[in-house]
Amino acid sequence: MPDGPLSLPARLCLLAWDPARPAGTVSAHLSGPVRAGALTELARHGLLVDEDGIATPVDLDSRTGDAVLDGLLELVRESCPRPWRTWVTLRSRVTLDAVREQLVAGGYLRAEKKRVLGVFPSVEYALERVAAVQALREETRQILRGPLPVAGVSERGAAVATLAASAELLPGEDGRAYEQRVRELAERAVASAPGLGEIVREIRSALAATATATAPS
Repeated sequence: MPDGPLSLPARLCLLAWDPARPAGTVSAHLSGPVRAGALTELARHGLLVDEDGIATPVDLDSRTGDAVLDGLLELVRESCPRPWRTWVTLRSRVTLDAVREQLVAGGYLRAEKKRVLGVFPSVEYALERVAAVQALREETRQILRGPLPVAGVSERGAAVATLAASAELLPGEDGRAYEQRVRELAERAVASAPGLGEIVREIRSALAATATATAPS
C-alpha cells in the first residue's frame, strides 16, 4: 500500500486526524466512517449489492485482494442479512483495527504499545506522515468548497468528500452553497453506476445519525 492509492476506508481513517491540533486530535467516532468507506468500496466493486435494502454479497468466492475489504465481505457473508445502515456501525471496530494495521504497515500511522492502569496492554496510534494527511485534508476541503466543477472531481474523490461531510470529519463547513455542493458530489460519486445512489444515501444517512449522536452537547 505505500506506493499505491489509498482505499476509501483508509482515506476516511486519516481524515479523522487533525494534524493542526496538539498531538493530532482524532475524531471520537472513527469506526463508523471507516466502515462506511469499506461498504461503499465493496458496492463500487459490485461485490456487495442491494436486495430490498439488504447488503448482499454477490457470491461466496469473490475477493478484492485487500485484507480490509475481504474481511468485511467475509463478515457480511457469515452474518444474518442486515440493511446497509446497520452495517455502518455493527462490529465496525473490526474494520477500523484492520485499516489501522494497513496504515501502520504503509507508514502513515505509528502504533505505540501502552498499559492501561499499568496492567492491561493497549495500543494507541499516532500520525507518522503528517504532511500527507494535511495534504489529504486540504484536497478534500477543496473538493467540498470548489472552485473545481463537480464534473471535474473523480468519482473516488467525490465519494470520500461526501462521506467525510456526512461524518463531520472536517468541521466548520456549512451553509446552503456547501450543502448543495455535497448533494452534487454525492451524485458525482455514483455517476458511472447510478444504482449505487440509494446505497450511498443509506450509508450517508447512518453516518450523519452517528455524528449527531456523538457530537458534544
